[in-house]
Amino acid sequence: MARALRIQFAGGLYHAISRGNERGAVVRGDSDRAKRLDWLRRTVETCGWRLHAFALLNHQLGGVC
Repeated sequence: MARALRIQFAGGLYHAISRGNERGAVVRGDSDRAKRLDWLRRTVETCGWRLHAFALLNHQLGGVC
């Protein structure tokens, strides 16, 4: 179930995350990684955001990353 909408205000700082279904991998290879980074770049440009930091983590539960 989706979370309720949060209050937003001009000049606010926000922390956004993405998770795969059932905590699965969001990125499955170099092609997926390139698509996700391009999607992020276009979104930042379109929305006029200032992106201060970004980390693409692809943790695996119970295994070695």
